[in-house]
Amino acid sequence: MSLRQFEYALAVAEAGSVTAAAESLHVAQPSVSQQIRSLERDLGVVLFARTPTGLVPTAVGRAFLRDAEVAVRAARRARATARAGAEELDGELVVAAQMGLGTRQLPGALSALRRRFPRLEVTVFEEANPAELERLARRGVVDLGLMAGPCKEDLYTGHHLGDEEFVVVAGPEHAHLLAEERVGLRALEREPWIRFDHDSALDGVLREVLRDNGLAPATVARVSQTATAVRWAAHGLGVTLVPTSAVLPGFEHLTRPVSPAVTLPTVAAVRPDAGPAETALLEFLRQETWPHTGFSASGPGRLLTTG
Repeated sequence: MSLRQFEYALAVAEAGSVTAAAESLHVAQPSVSQQIRSLERDLGVVLFARTPTGLVPTAVGRAFLRDAEVAVRAARRARATARAGAEELDGELVVAAQMGLGTRQLPGALSALRRRFPRLEVTVFEEANPAELERLARRGVVDLGLMAGPCKEDLYTGHHLGDEEFVVVAGPEHAHLLAEERVGLRALEREPWIRFDHDSALDGVLREVLRDNGLAPATVARVSQTATAVRWAAHGLGVTLVPTSAVLPGFEHLTRPVSPAVTLPTVAAVRPDAGPAETALLEFLRQETWPHTGFSASGPGRLLTTG
């Protein structure tokens, strides 16, 4: 078996056919077919089943591909690390941001990283589902994660960057609320709420906030993106609670911190044996401005468990 065979198998799984995989890899179709047959022969299993819609990984194929992806990413990181000494760092760096954390700080840090390593490709995604984020972390897919709260330090080491305070977003018709320096959570009990997907980290925070304050307001809508929740609240559909960094420019005047305060630490989760790209990005993130509220958080902060 070889890493090339792993890459070919992953390409076939993604494309759904040998022809499409060959085109994406810029190689001849017979070469891909031969490598897949050779890999299946070495493993003694069938990795793909032929269906009317194309090639689909078998059950054992899906299990194999999960580990193959980890091996390919590890090889790419090793290759990038080896080239870093000559300032030729390339490859891919995968960053995951939980709950939209670092929305204001990440662009500046990534710009600095790109100036340092112009050939490095960075993939950033926001993962609302903590279970999915944990699955990606355990598979070794995530190189650096921005998360709320502590992480168990076996796969990743946590570096505290600052504290994220949550704010309520309300439409202009709530002038009586927005006139306050802080909005009491109990003042929002009769308001309809814009909430988030049931399995999202944000809704987990909101559930605990409502429970701890003895509130059970009506839910008028559920959304998957903080930007959508902010826009809908600004248009008067209901109120919502989001991290300060998730507030869109131009909507700040419609936000207020709440009382009791809701805040969570923002932590950069990095592998203990981080390469030069992760190390550089962590340093650039530290140079950004992060709020420090002085509050502490528990419960909903434990969202990425890598132990």
